Amino acid sequence: MAKKDDIEFHGIVRNEIESAVNYHDTELSSDRIETMDYYLGEPFGNELAGRSAVVSSDVADTVEAMLPSLMKIFTASGDFVRFAPRGPEDVEAADQATDYVNFILNSDNNGFVILHNFLKDALLFKYGVVKSYYDETETVTEDSYIGLTEDELTALLADPDIEVVEQEMESMGEDQVLPDGTVLPAPMTFDVRVKKTERDGRVCVENIPPEEFLFNRRAKSMDDCRFAAHRTRLPASDLIAMGYDRELVESNAGFNEVDDERQERFEDLESGQEDSTLDPSQQSVLYTEAYIKTDYDDDGIAELRRVCCIGAGYEIVKNEPYGMMPFSVVSPILMPHRMVGRSIAELVKDLQEIKSSLLRQQLDNVYLTNNARIAAVEGQVNIDDLMSNRPGGVVRMRAPGMVQPITPPAINQMAFPLLQYIDQVKENRTGMTRASQGLDPDSLQSSTRAAVAATISASQQKIEMIARVFAETGVKHLMQSILRLVQTYQQGPRIVRLRNKFVPMDPQEWDTEFDTIIEVGIGTGDTEKRIAVLTQVAQKQEEILTKLGVANPLCTLQQYRDTLARIIELSGFKDSSAFLLDPDNLPPELQQKIQARHAEQKSPQDEAIELERAKAQAEIESDRMKMQAEIEMKREKAAAEMQLKREEMQMKMELRAQEMQMEAQLRGIEASTGLDISTNLPRA
Repeated sequence: MAKKDDIEFHGIVRNEIESAVNYHDTELSSDRIETMDYYLGEPFGNELAGRSAVVSSDVADTVEAMLPSLMKIFTASGDFVRFAPRGPEDVEAADQATDYVNFILNSDNNGFVILHNFLKDALLFKYGVVKSYYDETETVTEDSYIGLTEDELTALLADPDIEVVEQEMESMGEDQVLPDGTVLPAPMTFDVRVKKTERDGRVCVENIPPEEFLFNRRAKSMDDCRFAAHRTRLPASDLIAMGYDRELVESNAGFNEVDDERQERFEDLESGQEDSTLDPSQQSVLYTEAYIKTDYDDDGIAELRRVCCIGAGYEIVKNEPYGMMPFSVVSPILMPHRMVGRSIAELVKDLQEIKSSLLRQQLDNVYLTNNARIAAVEGQVNIDDLMSNRPGGVVRMRAPGMVQPITPPAINQMAFPLLQYIDQVKENRTGMTRASQGLDPDSLQSSTRAAVAATISASQQKIEMIARVFAETGVKHLMQSILRLVQTYQQGPRIVRLRNKFVPMDPQEWDTEFDTIIEVGIGTGDTEKRIAVLTQVAQKQEEILTKLGVANPLCTLQQYRDTLARIIELSGFKDSSAFLLDPDNLPPELQQKIQARHAEQKSPQDEAIELERAKAQAEIESDRMKMQAEIEMKREKAAAEMQLKREEMQMKMELRAQEMQMEAQLRGIEASTGLDISTNLPRA
């Protein structure tokens, strides 16, 4: 099958990148820079000298108030995702996939920070992006071995990952001459220095700054996105370490184009542009990792390819087929048929500007009230005394009343209700009310418990909606990506520690796909309800174990332990093993103590429990015997009725036989005498 010409393919890739960069710079970049200014409380640019320049922090307040609720929703249970089996045979594999994917995000990667930045980018800049990929690393170590025999050296070199760097041989004696003249060489020892290459792979998840993420402008979601790219700057040494040609990398080093968004991010910490370095290995190189759907093999069907480019000319250094887009995107307020929705900051920016203007006017009014303008009669007042504004100062006047303050009207009575109205508009837009952050004594005074719960629940609806949108879009896509990566690239089992156990995880055995279910615990009320239900279940399990013993058909010790562990986890403690042991995996010494204790005389409490258990078993046995006796009586009654019917039938049959026999005898008499027995007359 023919494939596209390199020049033609390079033109396609370059056109997609430049089109996405143009859309990014003209439509999105300026909005993100403005949002960062609002978040950091930078001046608006309309300030006047000598007047108040205060800036309200509504954008920062709203985002920072919403983020803890969202993080609590996603991190309350410790598991971001759960994979549901499609059939009974997939239950164990789905549980292992759930544990492994959450382990990769939480342990192999800093899951909390990744999720925090993922969501915060979305709340501020309309969308947040993470990239997931499989990173295969090679670690080279050198070891020296002295005095190896030939067999030991052969066994050492049987490992394909070991390479001999230096070798020396030494004879252990003199050659031996046999009687027939054959010479046996003396045994040799070997001193070697070897280089061993250890290969390891992990799934890496990293946050992508919004300004480094490119995509085609009409994309609806990552599923139908035809082009997406990570366009960043990397040190030259990193690219050379990745295997790219040194001459090519160094010829494109020194990329110093000013990135306004990157500069804006550090503006509150530093001033000026990013420092340049004189070290050639640390000079920046523009590196674009693009994923594009194109008909590369000219079969009429577009396939996804990974194309890596270096420099502003986008010189292609890698071109290979790829399975799926590695990017996951979340947007807090979805817009139909658009991948980029609306941000929370976008809803508040105009309110921050209005509120800042009102606060400035109020402060200016207070300043003018405390330092009012003065009306003085010309020629009747010493102007120098009047201009010297010091406590206890004297103002000389020719006559009383020559100086009068001009008091400005107070605007507080009009401004404060307007500020409250602006806060109410903000609450309606974002859902972040005072009730959701802490009970408002004014709005909830003398309210019933149900009314308080209803108020809090209503205030959390928008946060719940945003959390559900995050869960069903970017977070779900991220977890599916991690699962596909380990199924594709992890070739053997990996031992990981889960719940204080070392468990082998081999994704190659998971030969089926799963349904992805995101565990989202909305609000604290849901957690309280779960704890209440589990507490009732634990009480019932206690009754069953107490009355029927450990060997009962309803509940095991392991199930009772799991119920208590779930209550502990929902209460906020991550490791339930700190409070409860696993009865199926007790230490040997503890098992011996338990067996010895059972062998000893039972305590009064144990005897009471045993008596209660025996009583319950006796009641069960009594009920069983009563039921069996009733069944036996019914069976005997039925058998007696059947026997009676059988005897009645037998009597009827015997009577009928006797009648037939008598009739036969009468017919014989009639035949022998010629008389009709019924009339006693001769037959005609």
